[in-house]
Amino acid sequence: MKRITAIVLSVGLLSACNSFAAETPTGNPFNKILTAVPAAELPAKAASLVSQAKPLDRQQTTINVVKSALRINPAAAAAIVGAIVRAVPEMASVAAGAAAAEQPKQATAIAKAAAAAAPLQAGAIVEAVCRAVPKEYQSIAIAVSQVAPKANKEIMNAVAAAVPSLKPAIDRVVSGYSGNVPSVADSLAQAATVAQVTPGSGAA
Repeated sequence: MKRITAIVLSVGLLSACNSFAAETPTGNPFNKILTAVPAAELPAKAASLVSQAKPLDRQQTTINVVKSALRINPAAAAAIVGAIVRAVPEMASVAAGAAAAEQPKQATAIAKAAAAAAPLQAGAIVEAVCRAVPKEYQSIAIAVSQVAPKANKEIMNAVAAAVPSLKPAIDRVVSGYSGNVPSVADSLAQAATVAQVTPGSGAA
């Protein structure tokens, strides 16, 4: 029994170590490839690596490629995400969320670049980026609405999903428009006001 317990603990520890290694620069399988790429070609190479990945591996590949590329050239975060999303639109929220987590100060630019490349993914992009950087939900949502104006309702719902404290207020504001949200900026301002005066609610 003791031996079985020891084996289980060893396997658990090994898994934890492997997960941690995957988060470090030396553990990323794409570091060597991307480090050898000229700076100007980094976005295109990142997009190529993601597009060539097998469907079942594509999500993890996207995360690893984004992390590696941004650690090599953080200033190119928006360009890298935009290139990946143009090549593989279904990875828009994954790429944007991973990039925002790596470079939170660029979260708004990252979200806008991703949505410009894949407007139909606007809601998912906003939710992923707002989950990574919740305090910037307003600037993120407004920036995305500028490049995906037909997705205003989806954007508002995405903020509600990512910032639960605002959900009751956002639901009330959106329902007031009968689902047709004319302006994300105005709607978020109204939601913030509603949240302040509604018991049990509050902006993050």
